[in-house]
Formats: sequence, C-alpha cells, structure tokens
Amino acid sequence: MGLFGDALPSFPWDSLAGARRRAEAHPGGIVDLSVGTPVDPTPRVVQDALVAAADSPGYPTTQGTDRLRQAVVDWFARRRGVPGLTPEQVLPTIGSKELVALLPALLGLGEGDVVVHPEIAYPTYDVGARLAGAEPFPADATTAVGPGRVRLLWLNSPSNPTGKVLGVEHLRKVVEWARARGVVVASDECYAELGWAEPWASEGVPSLLDPRVCGDSHEGLLVLYSASKQSNLAGYRAAFAAGDPAIVRRLLEVRKHVGMMMPAPVQAALAAALDDDEHVAVQRERYRARRETLLAACTAAGLAVAPESEAGLYLWATLPGQDADCRAVVAALAERGILVAPGEFYGPAGARHVRIALTASDERIAAAAERLAAAPLTV
Repeated sequence: MGLFGDALPSFPWDSLAGARRRAEAHPGGIVDLSVGTPVDPTPRVVQDALVAAADSPGYPTTQGTDRLRQAVVDWFARRRGVPGLTPEQVLPTIGSKELVALLPALLGLGEGDVVVHPEIAYPTYDVGARLAGAEPFPADATTAVGPGRVRLLWLNSPSNPTGKVLGVEHLRKVVEWARARGVVVASDECYAELGWAEPWASEGVPSLLDPRVCGDSHEGLLVLYSASKQSNLAGYRAAFAAGDPAIVRRLLEVRKHVGMMMPAPVQAALAAALDDDEHVAVQRERYRARRETLLAACTAAGLAVAPESEAGLYLWATLPGQDADCRAVVAALAERGILVAPGEFYGPAGARHVRIALTASDERIAAAAERLAAAPLTV
C-alpha cells in the first residue's frame, strides 16, 4: 500500500509540548537535552570552503564531485579502517535521515517484504519500512527473525538512543547470516567518531565495511554517515552512503530521476570537513567533558545510566527503585527545567528509560548538572 495506504505514527517530539512548557517556566530557563542538535560553531575550515564555492550557478551532480567522493574514500581508510573503497562506491545524501526513510522504497521493497531494525531504535527505520509498504520487524538478534521475506536489515552502531557499539564479531555474524539469505545490510554509523568507553575510545568503532567484518567484498552492504555530529553540520544536511557498488548504482539512478542532489557548495564544505581531523578532535573533547559532567549529575540525582551508553551523543538512563515509566521521569525533570526524550519514542522496550542529549552549551550543561545534583529525583 505504501505511503498513502498506511497511516504513519504521529511525530514523537510533538508530544513533548507540555513538558517543554513546564521546563521553560523554570526560573533559570530551560535546558533542552531532548534533541541531539549541535550547538557549537561550524568549523572555520568548513565555512571557508562553503564560501569559496558559493558562486555555483549550475546544477550539481547527483553522484557528487570527484573531490567529495575521494574525500569520503580517504576518510574511510584513515578514520574507519576501511581501505580499498573506490569513488564509485560513494553517494552523497541530503543528510542521512532522508536515506534512512527512503532506502526500503529505493531498493524496491513493498508488500510482503520485511525490514528488520533494532528493538530499541531511532523511529525512522520503522517509518521507512511503512512508507514502502513493507513490514517493520524489531529484533536485536537474527535468531529472533521469523520466516518472513526479509529484504533489509538495519544496524545502528553506535546506537541512537542507547550508545551501544556492535563489535567486529557481532557484525561479522550478521553479515554471514544476511549473505546466506540475500538480505541487504544497512548500517547507520553516524556517531562513530564519538566512542567513550574502551576499546572504542582508543581503537575506534568498527564499521560494517571493515575487512575484519566483511572480508574483501562489500556485496550486500551499505553504510550511512553524517557529518552533522562530528563537525556541527546539521544545518548543512551533509551526509553520504558507501558500500556495494551495485546498490550505490541503483540508488544513484533513482536519485537522478527525482533530482535529489546535494548543493555544490555543501559538497565542497563536506569534503573540507572530511579532510580535517583537527576540528573533530576538538569537538569530541567538548562532548567528552559535557558527558562527564552529566554522568556525575545523573548519579547524584539517582538516575542509572545504562552500561551500554559507551558511545554517541546520549545517556540512556532510568530511575531504578521507583517503578517509574519514562513519561513520569520526563515530567520530573521538566519540573527542574530539564527537557529530555522519553524512551518510548524508540520502541516499547524503552518505556522505562529517558534519552539525555549532550548537545547543549557548556553553560546549559552546567545548569542541568546543578539542578540534578540538588536532590535525588522522585516521581
């Protein structure tokens, strides 16, 4: 039935209006930790590249400039342990969310097809399946997948919202399972530069395209990545996909027909961002400091942060011992002027958790920490 045959769920964040009003009424103002939107400046090297490319009267290419695609290839080899990619395996996208939502349809999925996604997951994986008329199926293990016609399996590592990282052995088993059944595996790796716990902090978060995972072939595999988090480029909508050249060619052909082209100045800016590791290290340290501040404050307030919150931009927390569902915790935090996201946004399994974003200024993070540490949280 597809887009017009199945009703989509309401946009989850619209339901936070009441909690937002309560948080805004706090004498010290709201600390909004509900959405992972960057607040720090876009790096100067990126801004300069955008300005230099501002005289752009012609149409950009859908496949991306040679310069951008080579920057992606070089970045994968340098930062993700993925050598051997070619520019033909790279496709720029207008942010990563649009491809998450449209990938099932672009791959030709429809009624009778199954899209597997993590049990606790960013809601757009589910929405993308519904848009195509396919069936979303939440599961964290391939052994939990039923006999239906699985065509696409989503991974998200590090996870939004939990921060969990999938190791090399786990990824390799998923690839083996999928290849034996002709299933495409798509891995959303947008938080990969933000590993906090070991071994991810020192060794890096493994990619689906890592040869330790997939051998010498990228067949059936696609990785999505966004510069929004590592480079404060959410407003640029600068992302890309890479992997199986046959899948990339299919996506490219469809996107050429519908005119889905990243603006040329943004392509130049993204290439500059990918070439420069220094600003990424600076931003990572900002988030590390904010995370440490919030972790200590959450503990003081009686919130328990899940041990799998080992990477990414969020703390996945619950209030133990009080039988508190996520909406009650959201309400209690709103009374302190802190707005967070209820775990139910990410599936029924998140009903007792809240997601706390690290994306606020140092001043606002400090304000949140002071309010949290003032007294234990009760619902």
